Amino acid sequence: MSLDIFWFLPTSGDTRYLGQSGSGRAVSNEYLRQIAVAADNLGYDGILIPTGSGCLDPWVTASSLVPVTSRLKLLVALRTALTKPTAAARMAATLDQASNGRLLLNVVAGGDSAELAADGIFLDHDQRYEEASEFLHIWKRLLAGETVSYAGKYHTVENAQNFFEPVQKPAPPLYFGGSSNAAHDLAAEHVEAYLTWGEPPAAVAEKIADVRARAAKLGRTVRFGVRLHVIVRETTEQAWAAANALISHLDDEVIAKVQQRFAAMDSEGQRRMAALHGGKRDQLEVSPNLWAGVGLVRGGAGTALVGDAQTVAARLKEYADLGVDSFVLSGYPHLEEAYRFAELVFPLLPGKRWVYGDDRVQTGGPFDASTVVKKPVAETEAA
Repeated sequence: MSLDIFWFLPTSGDTRYLGQSGSGRAVSNEYLRQIAVAADNLGYDGILIPTGSGCLDPWVTASSLVPVTSRLKLLVALRTALTKPTAAARMAATLDQASNGRLLLNVVAGGDSAELAADGIFLDHDQRYEEASEFLHIWKRLLAGETVSYAGKYHTVENAQNFFEPVQKPAPPLYFGGSSNAAHDLAAEHVEAYLTWGEPPAAVAEKIADVRARAAKLGRTVRFGVRLHVIVRETTEQAWAAANALISHLDDEVIAKVQQRFAAMDSEGQRRMAALHGGKRDQLEVSPNLWAGVGLVRGGAGTALVGDAQTVAARLKEYADLGVDSFVLSGYPHLEEAYRFAELVFPLLPGKRWVYGDDRVQTGGPFDASTVVKKPVAETEAA
């Protein structure tokens, strides 16, 4: 089974060390284009472009990547409560045309209620999922070419139409993540792919079984994916040293303040992430090679697979054996880690090509083309 491997675009900035370390990289469109072009050239299947008040706008960012990428899918965050389904349908059709059918949408219904209030969204947890469901009912019918009249609690339209067809029919595929009952209901009814943050495999298996069963009751099937960080090095010892270095500039006061803020959120997924480590540095390996150190201060996806290439590939296979066929990955800094992961792990994954396609000995010198060797059999077969 071929796996879809996506990378992540850090539209709120990047860093070599978490915390106030003096190593932060200010976000810029030039840097984001670097990451996207690297992901495109390396053979990643797509790139996730997130949303949030601390992020550059995902739609404008995605549009800027269209002319500099050729095959990379653009998984663009769509926060339903921030727009109208009619406008979002036109936006999706336009970007799908511009990218020649490379648009995917990551539906975002949950989040931080304080952040949402600053954006003028005053809905409680379950109301946010009700709103998103109404939105998607209208949005999907519009992109399918219907004339839509709909009177709901959150959205009402009369004789609405979308006059611009997307390349992908009937609409660009929908991805979505959430851990609550309301989120699982939304996934079962509306989306093509359900994403979970990187919890231990047993917990992920429970989520998959629940969403799959709910979808089956509606006569639907859903694909599954996992959102993870990765810290891959040539040896496991080097990988764990890099993981420890990543949080070496964090002090306990900062961790406590961040965890207090996360505890005030009404996100079930965030609660589950925080419960993995309890804000403590000495309980971070929550499953073999699954490290929760990122979640000490980063909201959302807070776990990383740590190890050498063979170990990380084996852990990914454990998730794949549960029914996962997509991974949305990231690492710090995002440009360098995109190269590390592709160079070290792609040869071990089904359906992924060897990053370096020729058999030359690479020295960076002018006479490399005259020296050709055969790749090891294992690498050839793995590619």
